[in-house]
Amino acid sequence: MKKIFLSFMMFAVMLAPVVLTSCGDDDPENGDDRELVHKLAEEGVLLGKLKDKLELKAGTEYALTGSFIVEENGELHIPAGTVIKANEGFGNYILVLQGGKIFVNGTAQAPVTMTANKANAAQGHWGGLIINGRAPLAGGTTGTTEINTDYKYGGTNVADNSGSITYLKLEYTGARSNADVEHNGLTLNGVGNGTTIENIFIPNGADDGIEFFGGSVNVKNLLVVNSDDDMFDFTQGYTGTLENAYGIWESDYSSTESDPRGVEADGNMDGNFPDHTGQSDFTIKNMTIELKLAALNDKEHPDFKKKTMQDVILIRRGAKATIENALVKGTGTTQDVIDLNGANAATAISLTNQLTSVTDKLINPEAGLANVKIEDGNAGCPTDIFSWTGYQF
Repeated sequence: MKKIFLSFMMFAVMLAPVVLTSCGDDDPENGDDRELVHKLAEEGVLLGKLKDKLELKAGTEYALTGSFIVEENGELHIPAGTVIKANEGFGNYILVLQGGKIFVNGTAQAPVTMTANKANAAQGHWGGLIINGRAPLAGGTTGTTEINTDYKYGGTNVADNSGSITYLKLEYTGARSNADVEHNGLTLNGVGNGTTIENIFIPNGADDGIEFFGGSVNVKNLLVVNSDDDMFDFTQGYTGTLENAYGIWESDYSSTESDPRGVEADGNMDGNFPDHTGQSDFTIKNMTIELKLAALNDKEHPDFKKKTMQDVILIRRGAKATIENALVKGTGTTQDVIDLNGANAATAISLTNQLTSVTDKLINPEAGLANVKIEDGNAGCPTDIFSWTGYQF
């Protein structure tokens, strides 16, 4: 890595007027020099705006030194075993715009890893992976990416294809600009079901492990460990399926958020558009939420918020959820197992509760939805499908 870094520094010095000018035509952050983006990649550096096809080299470790944006008609191909190490900060992320594609070609034997550029990094070290597609949102609207309102998502193509992601580790993500503008591990904005996303591991991320802003993409085999806020978040008219999802808080974990959840689902964006057509209507098949923390039942305890999950499942603001074969277990504490706050009346949930400690209600009694049940017999998500991650359950 040192050799690559020194080579890049020599290269940067030779092109100093190009690389270091904030508004020059050839600045890779402006993306006007296609050749320069490729030259940087040859030096092991990902930076700038990709407008064509780039195939990373197997066996090369890459440094993400700023934002790397795959623009319309651009294609980023990442071979099995590739490691991408991101500099610290909110401005370091990978973003695939509408019409762009990413191909993460990891395998069980050689997954792709996107991680921090230092050992023992903290949550929120870098931005994570964001994909913008042209699939529908609630109300038939379009949205704008939180980090840059010039980058739009949403449309009318349910089968929109943003590429393929298989066997990917996303570590230490969730950098924030402020309390209202922050990254997740994997952010899917209006992504269509022509996109393949399978076998994903997201440990130690700030904000949410994964968040779906509308779209129809299906995700399969997802493991989220120690997410600071929600493990699985759905909003703005999402209509796909999450199959085989496992979320864990480990025994020594503490959240910095005031209301972390296993599942948080809104029908529309922030509840501001209750009259929108096409509210979230999604399915989760085979899900386990495991809280390994010591039980904490004293609401006056100073660590109560840090060590307690607000809700295992929250469905609200017009969302319709179909959750099959769900299991919550462990020694940790949750205030609500299921909270239904304005959920669509057709919501159906089957959850087996094996938690040893619940501080409040099991199901919000005001909802009274007949197809929402806490019942015995669910096995939840299998763990053997995550053997490739090396995580010890």
